[in-house]
Amino acid sequence: MIEVYGAQASGSIAVEAALTLLALPYKLIEGATWAQESARERVAPVNAMRQVPTLIYPGGETMTESAAILIDLADRHPASRLSPALDDSRRRQFLRWMVYVSSAIYSLHWIKPDVRRIGAPPASREAVVDAVHERIAFCWQNMDAQLEPDRYLLGGHLTVLDLYVTVVSRFGPWRKRFYAAAPKMTPVVKRVDAEPRLAEFWGRRFPFDDGWE
Repeated sequence: MIEVYGAQASGSIAVEAALTLLALPYKLIEGATWAQESARERVAPVNAMRQVPTLIYPGGETMTESAAILIDLADRHPASRLSPALDDSRRRQFLRWMVYVSSAIYSLHWIKPDVRRIGAPPASREAVVDAVHERIAFCWQNMDAQLEPDRYLLGGHLTVLDLYVTVVSRFGPWRKRFYAAAPKMTPVVKRVDAEPRLAEFWGRRFPFDDGWE
């Protein structure tokens, strides 16, 4: 069975959602590594960065980096159509935006738990987080300006890019800001929010509690 080191309301949720859509059983090893030293120590033997998501395949191979995991899972199961095939005209843009979300947006959230990571004093945390959120909103706006979504971001079929954007857009500066910055992507993430195959999963792993947007 696949093992997933993850946490509620974290970047591992996109990976867990993909596994759910693929109907692949997995063992979840829960722990918020950004907040709990015990969780960091638990994942350390398989990921020196001590971060989630970290995925261990049945043969013992380790996969880290959320975008890489999502692409790998989708490509291993082509019948799911969760990624465009290598000869699909959408493949380049799929790879482009998967890496963009990871590097330009998701990576910025690493700063927020401890602004000393970028050399800022703890007393400046509020200003740093505000600046991070401004940058994230700009990056969503930039992505939105270059996409012409159909039912989903790259056409008529849901891919792991849709899952990735749906999950990461729920982090700060929160969905209402995302809706304003990315009006063309907004109907897509709302459609993924309402995906029937994920209804139970969302409720368990990333609930739509009051005020979540």
